[in-house]
Parts: sequence; C-alpha cells; structure tokens
Amino acid sequence: MRVLLIGGAGYIGAHCALAFLDRGYRVGIFDNFSTGSMDNIPSGCEVYTGDINNVDQLNPVLSLGWDGVVHLAALKAAGVSMTEPEIFARNNISGSLNIICGCSEHAIKHIILSSSAAVYGEPKYLPIDEQHPTNPENYYGYTKLSIEGHLDWFDRLKGLTYASLRYFNAAGYDLQGRMQGVERDPANLIPVVMETAAGIRSELQIFGNDYDTADGTGIRDYVHVTDLAAGHVLALEYLVETQTSITVNLGSQSGLSVLEILDKSREVSGKSIPARISDRRLGDPAKLVASSAKARELLGWEAQYSDLDTIIASTWEIYKGFVK
Repeated sequence: MRVLLIGGAGYIGAHCALAFLDRGYRVGIFDNFSTGSMDNIPSGCEVYTGDINNVDQLNPVLSLGWDGVVHLAALKAAGVSMTEPEIFARNNISGSLNIICGCSEHAIKHIILSSSAAVYGEPKYLPIDEQHPTNPENYYGYTKLSIEGHLDWFDRLKGLTYASLRYFNAAGYDLQGRMQGVERDPANLIPVVMETAAGIRSELQIFGNDYDTADGTGIRDYVHVTDLAAGHVLALEYLVETQTSITVNLGSQSGLSVLEILDKSREVSGKSIPARISDRRLGDPAKLVASSAKARELLGWEAQYSDLDTIIASTWEIYKGFVK
C-alpha cells in the first residue's frame, strides 16, 4: 500500500514515516519544509516539496494514486493561535480544506488527521474520553475541531472515511536512534526544556504556578512519538478493513506537570536548566489527561513507551549532541 504523509518532514511526521516503512508501506512525503527538515526523512521515501495552501502544488501529488493520506501539516502553537489567529485560519482551516477536497477529487478513500485533545477545552471530568463535550479554549483547538467537522461532512457526502486521532503532547524520539533532527523554534514544553539544558536557550519560562494542581503547574498527557506513530498505522489499517470513520484519543492516561518534566530533565541531563515563573497563557487549562480505552478497543493500540523516564531519556539522547 502507498501512503502520503502531508507534513511528513516534521517531528511527528518523520516518526510516522518510520512506522509505515517498518510495516512495509510505500511512503510519500509532501512538505513545505518551513518547520520540517530533509534530515528527518527516512531513506526510501518519495519526497515532494509543496504547500497545502497552494493547490497547484498539492493536487498533482494527490493525483498519484495513494491508498491513504495522513494530515500532519497544521500549525500547533496554542499560545500563538490566540495572538495570531489569521495564520492558523489560513493554514489549519483553509489548508486542510484543500487537502480534504483534493482527496475527494482524486478518489483517495482514507485520511488520518493528527488532531488534538485541545478540542475538549477545560475538562469536565478526567480522564477525558471521546464523549466529553468539545469546547476549545484556544483558537488552535478550534481549528482542529473545525477540520474534524469538515471530515465528517465529506464522509457522509463523498464516502471519505477518516480517523481523527486526538492527542495532546507528542514527546520522545525513536528508540533506535533513526531520527536525529530536532524541531525548529519549538513551542512545546519538552523540546524547550531540552534546548535550555543544551544552552541554546538561556532559561525556561514556566507559564503559571498557581493552577489547582499538586505543584501549581499545568498537567498534560505526554505520549511517546513512537506510540503515536504506531497509532497512525493502526488507524489507516482500521479504515481500510472496516470502511468506517472513527475519532479516538491516543493518551498515556497519566498526566505530568511542568515541574515533574523539569525535575526529570535535570536528573537525566545533569544540567541545572534555569527556569522562571511567568503569567499564565490565555486559554491554557490546568489539567488535560485523555482516556485511550476506545483506541485499545478498536485499534488494539497501547502506549508502550510513554513513561516519563523513556520520554526524557530518548529526547536527551538527541539534544545532548547540541550542548554548547
């Protein structure tokens, strides 16, 4: 089978490429390389340069006879989405519509969406399951929910089956050391911590220490990127087998606070990692932990590598090479 990873040169996309290749798929990568890197792309992939906002670049690639598409090309910085919603509207919503329409026009039957637990907003209960109300507290989360809505319509109207994979924080690196590229200008906590440990940044900024949590810092569900990549493969195989769309969480089901991440990173790296407290960011819930019971039931998916030690150790193994 042939699968096209849109945004496949990025951090999550490159790990998905490894997972599909390991499973025997032929893999194509479509990326504008604004944040992704050629260094991330495993050997054996077909590479196409283009932007999802340019249909003249996107549609010819979609016409090449893919069995499925994985959409990983959305912008993801929740904080930035609250100050610069225009770029998120253009890329995440308009760009995604280009992908969805292109898949429909070129008879691609299956699409996997890299979605987010940010669609839920402030949790009403924990862990969050797929029946939880969706009420995003940041514009990034809204864009993901909007894409899911368009996919649902195209399923009903055009038979485009989809799997929406809702997860929060991808973390860690390939345990075989096959992916060495680091994210450019990361906004997620763990790579920022690692850049600080490596001396690339002077200090870590912690956004709020007055949340209603044990140590006052925000708690998130961190899932090892190798586990997430496996989920994308299993989701595509589910769509092919059942011809039925699904929305599932991929979560470790155990939350980690900012200070827990920081303390473990100091322990593993042996670095002091300077940090300071600043104000909360608009739209940040205190705690998000997702249930993955549905993914286990439907996909047979399990988070095998998402413990704190494995996540931090596999990440530092890459970043220690950048120590200044």
